[in-house]
Amino acid sequence: MNAKESATLLDTLKQRFEKHLSRHPGLAWETVRDKIAAKPAALASLKAMEDSGGEPDLVAVDGATGALTFCDCSPESPAGRRSLCYDRAALDARKENKPAGSAVEMAAAMGIELLSEEQYRELQRLGEFDRKTSSWVKTPDSIRAQGGATFCDRRYGHVFFYHNGADSYYGARGFRGRLTV
Repeated sequence: MNAKESATLLDTLKQRFEKHLSRHPGLAWETVRDKIAAKPAALASLKAMEDSGGEPDLVAVDGATGALTFCDCSPESPAGRRSLCYDRAALDARKENKPAGSAVEMAAAMGIELLSEEQYRELQRLGEFDRKTSSWVKTPDSIRAQGGATFCDRRYGHVFFYHNGADSYYGARGFRGRLTV
């Protein structure tokens, strides 16, 4: 990423940071900026999150280590990350009508991780997300071993946790990611 792209991304992140101060009370933007600007890999991951429609924002700070956690805060599952099956094994298992890829592989390529169910529920405490879409979440090994995968959404003022075949994909299902810097 060149200097202009970095500056543009940092400006976008700053505007979002300032718009949603309740997500990170008592923290100065300059502290956040300096930490992420010093890590080119983190900037690249945040750019990938932004470019795919994730609208990443700071959602947590580890009090002991100072680590910053960014998460996709777009109102709906990021548009650039939908219509994906869960992982490579699920993609390979499809005989026809294969989607373009998998959530797990795309997240890894972006340098981020899928949210767990618990992390998804924590995000929902900061706002109402996925009221019209759904998002794959990290699937427990015991469920994945049986061919399933898990996803979440918010409907009727409640956060739901569901299962589906890992090889399924829908135009309204994507995934949300997180990055710790």
